[in-house]
Amino acid sequence: MPGRRTLFRPCIDLHDGKVKQIVGGTLSDDTDALKTNFVANHPPRYYAELYRDNNLEGGHVIMLGKGNTDAAREALAAWPGGLQVGGGITDENCTEWIAAGASKVIVTSYLFPDTKFSLEKLARISDIVGKDKLVVDVSCRRRGDKWFVAMDKWQRITEMEVCKESLDLLSAYCSEFLVHAADVEGLCKGIDEQLVCNLGMWVTIPTTYAGGAKSVSDLQLVDELSQGKVDLTFGRQVCLQMHLLQPPDASSTVPWTSLEGLKLHLKNLSCTMQ
Repeated sequence: MPGRRTLFRPCIDLHDGKVKQIVGGTLSDDTDALKTNFVANHPPRYYAELYRDNNLEGGHVIMLGKGNTDAAREALAAWPGGLQVGGGITDENCTEWIAAGASKVIVTSYLFPDTKFSLEKLARISDIVGKDKLVVDVSCRRRGDKWFVAMDKWQRITEMEVCKESLDLLSAYCSEFLVHAADVEGLCKGIDEQLVCNLGMWVTIPTTYAGGAKSVSDLQLVDELSQGKVDLTFGRQVCLQMHLLQPPDASSTVPWTSLEGLKLHLKNLSCTMQ
C-alpha cells in the first residue's frame, strides 16, 4: 500500500440497544463490573445518518452482546451499503446482514469453536458471503510481548497469536481486518503503539485499529507508526475534542477521511455528537 495515509474510520458500538463507549476489558455478562464512558442520547440511526451525510466511509457497527439486533438494523437502514456490521455473525446469518444493508460482515467468535481456530469455518463463510464482503476481527489481548485473538466480549483468549503468519493466512479469505486492542479499549489513555507498529509491518490488506485513542494527534501517530497502512477509529471522547480545530473550509477538496481533511472538517461533527 505505497503512498497510503492513515484514515479516520467511524464506529457505532451497541450495548443493550444503545450507542455506548465501554471500557473493553470490563465487558462481560457481569453487569456490575461493566464500566461505561458514554451512553448516547441519540439513537443509532442518528450516527449512521451523520456519517452518511459527511461521507465517512468504512465505519462499523458492533453489537456487544444480545439485545442489539434491532438497533443495528436501524443503523444499517439509515445508510444502506455504508457501514459494516459485527457481533454474532455466523455462516447462517451473514447473508441476512448483507441484505439488511451492511457493506461487509465482521466475524470473530464463529471462527474459534472452543477457542481453537477453524480454517474450515473461515473458508465456509468466505465462500458464502464472498471474500470482498468479509472482515475478520482479530481483536486481541496482550500476553507478555505477544497478542492473542480474544473472543466472547474479549474475555476468552484463543490459541491464535496475532502475527504476520496468522494475518497472511486469514487475508486469503477476507478483504479487511478490524483490530480492537481490548486491553486499552475505551480507556482513552493512549493507543497500543507496539501493536500498531507491528500491524504496519504485517498487514497486506486494509486494516482498522481501535483502542485507547485520546487525542486527534493519535491519527498522526498511527500514520507514522504503521507507515499509513492502518486506519484509526476514535471514541466519542476524542471526537468531542475536535472543537479545538479550525472551522471547515468550504472550498477545500481534501477528503474528510484523510489526515488533513480530518483537521479541516471535524469541528462540526464533534459538536453534533454531544
